[in-house]
Amino acid sequence: NGSVLRVSLSHQAELPSDLLIDKPDNKIILTAYGLHQRGHTVFFVSKDINARVKATALGLRAVDYDKQTVNIDKLYPGYTELDAGSDAVSTLLHDHRVPWPESFPPNHFVVLRDRSRSDSFLTRYDHESGHLRYVDHRMPSVAGVRALNDQQRMAFDLLLDESVNLVTLVGKAGTGKTLLAIAAGLSMTLEDKTYSRVLVSRPVIPMGKDIGYLPGQKNEKLSHWMQPLFDNLEYIMSVYKRPNIKSAEQLMNNKVIELEALSYIRGRSLPGQFIIIDEAQNLSPHEVKTIVSRAGENSKVVLTGDPHQIDSPYLDANSNGLSYLVEAFKGQALFGHVTLTKSERSRLAELAAELL
Repeated sequence: NGSVLRVSLSHQAELPSDLLIDKPDNKIILTAYGLHQRGHTVFFVSKDINARVKATALGLRAVDYDKQTVNIDKLYPGYTELDAGSDAVSTLLHDHRVPWPESFPPNHFVVLRDRSRSDSFLTRYDHESGHLRYVDHRMPSVAGVRALNDQQRMAFDLLLDESVNLVTLVGKAGTGKTLLAIAAGLSMTLEDKTYSRVLVSRPVIPMGKDIGYLPGQKNEKLSHWMQPLFDNLEYIMSVYKRPNIKSAEQLMNNKVIELEALSYIRGRSLPGQFIIIDEAQNLSPHEVKTIVSRAGENSKVVLTGDPHQIDSPYLDANSNGLSYLVEAFKGQALFGHVTLTKSERSRLAELAAELL
């Protein structure tokens, strides 16, 4: 296409004295800066935001590598709200499905508003028949956890569907993403026997300064990073009444639930498992591809996270793997997504997520 690829080994331009020449990032910036000084139009492209800041300070036009970025403000929500006539609503309630002229991505949810009744009805689009299928608001509890709003009902409808092999749940703190995923995994493992175990993992990326190396074996090290998952599991155990299960530790000892570091998942094949990746917004698109490609036959992968709450210094709301995956898989029959917006944790948690 007329482009020229050149490897530069000379760095003849002068950098400001406070930038060290022996650092690889600074050598790359220096190459671009030298071309800029000779009158060339230069774009410095990097995923490293720190390198882009330094390049901008030198007068270079620094841009992110946008091939794997999305517009977070236009992220696919997974559902639509529409007005419906009374005839369509009557058909839906009688037949539990209604033909619909407008098409949507597979597994897309539609909330039909019936203004004559001042009521709304949750449906899910069947791309093969072109019908909207009724999702009953009287959905039973799952592992003792009951859906508290329509968005949580959407999530459970996808999580409990064996034909949907990949589910993403995006939402702010307190919307129930992780709790719903773990509850669905336990239900489909212990009750339905659809999966052999629930595998749960999350990126080991600290918020704030790291506390250093942790003592102990792998499970002891992981327990510090997995505490939020333990909290959800303990809550489920308090409401999930099964006579042969007394504690979360019993589930782990019986290999019903396995906690695993993401670094150990690479290279494994994971058939017949319900795989949950929490805090997936801290993963790059390449890391997400590595994880999803580990899923073996009859496995389900669930990724949860909040793109606006990223701890990795090299990712943002537009470039993280979770946002990228949602847009990349939209329209696939084996994929479903829901963006949860209503916090059910507490009024304080909801205000903090909105205001801070």
